[in-house]
Amino acid sequence: MNVLEIIQELCKEKGTNPSKLEIELGFGRGTLYKWKKSSPNADKLLKIADYFGVSVDYLLGRTDIRSNVLEAQETIAAHHEGEWTEDELAEIERFKEFVKLKRQEENK
Repeated sequence: MNVLEIIQELCKEKGTNPSKLEIELGFGRGTLYKWKKSSPNADKLLKIADYFGVSVDYLLGRTDIRSNVLEAQETIAAHHEGEWTEDELAEIERFKEFVKLKRQEENK
């Protein structure tokens, strides 16, 4: 499946559609459908991944495993003596996705 097909499937599961998703995330009209022929940018992929609680790799079809943010947060927290806030854990998740995307771009 391509990125758009995966997003359409996630929308269906969540009871929405790509047009409503574009509005909710502040994307221009038809943005998602343009991804049939062009590559999405990292910022938009991250917004969609956060919205659905999946990894960018899942959106890109690179893995069938949906990221379980709670498990990832517990793993991260286990390697820190103090406690992480929910905002800090969300920031760590965004940074992890950024690093993955950066690595992918460098390997092209």
